[in-house]
Amino acid sequence: MTMENSTHFKINKHIYFSFTLILYIFTIFVNLILIVTIFLEKMLHEPMYLFLCNLCINGIYGASAFYPKILYDLLFDSHVITYIGCLTQILVIYSYAFCEFTSLTVMAYDRYVAICKPLQYHSIMTTRKVWTLLLLTWLFSWLESGFGMGITAKLPLCGLNIDKLYCSNWAVVKLSCVDTTLNNLYGFIATFSHISQMILIVISYVNIIKASLRSRAERKKFMQTCLPHLITLTNFTISLTFDVMFARYGSNTSLLALRNIMAVEFLVVPPLVNPIIYGMKLTRIRNRVGRITDTGQRI
Repeated sequence: MTMENSTHFKINKHIYFSFTLILYIFTIFVNLILIVTIFLEKMLHEPMYLFLCNLCINGIYGASAFYPKILYDLLFDSHVITYIGCLTQILVIYSYAFCEFTSLTVMAYDRYVAICKPLQYHSIMTTRKVWTLLLLTWLFSWLESGFGMGITAKLPLCGLNIDKLYCSNWAVVKLSCVDTTLNNLYGFIATFSHISQMILIVISYVNIIKASLRSRAERKKFMQTCLPHLITLTNFTISLTFDVMFARYGSNTSLLALRNIMAVEFLVVPPLVNPIIYGMKLTRIRNRVGRITDTGQRI
């Protein structure tokens, strides 16, 4: 299968390759910093930080679904991918997106319990419940993306050209020679399930904001722990919504450069920005990272 829009990067390909490689390495680095910090510091073995660690792991997972292939294309001018490779990329990218959104929903629930029910927090967010939520997040994401990829894999195709920089489910479905009602139904059900998650997040934050208005301490807690989550959620939701809407209803010829940038934004920006935002806003993480850095410099 051929990814047509990749040809726009042939000019100055070595500059694009170097920049993309640096971006990929830095993305892995900043996520690993937070993962290692949370793993090494027992004081950070709390629900909020474990959910954040999971978000960073998913960031590396999602970035690794996109960067290696685009780096290969830039270096060797090879804009071809096998059908199995394309389906695999679909599975990983979609499971990353589903896991990201579900993780953000779980994190909103955690903040709701922490701020609205502080005295019951540790009895509600037990270690067992935290690990169950983490397991269900990944299981739900893999099942949802696996089912979508499975029904797409059964479609006979009448074309081989994908008008994106990476393989997406809808881009492959559009190449089908037969009726795709089942795929459309899957898309609407998946969209509805994540809109439902968004509604739960909104309800959580309505209650969080109400509770935060009661005291100055609660407002400070909201700014430190909830603001990074809101920034992350807003960025991911807008970029993913743009990509989905443009893929289904947008023109193939209009604003191609903008379309390509926004199509990869949810794969590039959240994995890079999330650990930086949380690292800067969460005092305990910032202090622990500084301590580890100072120790490394002394050694």
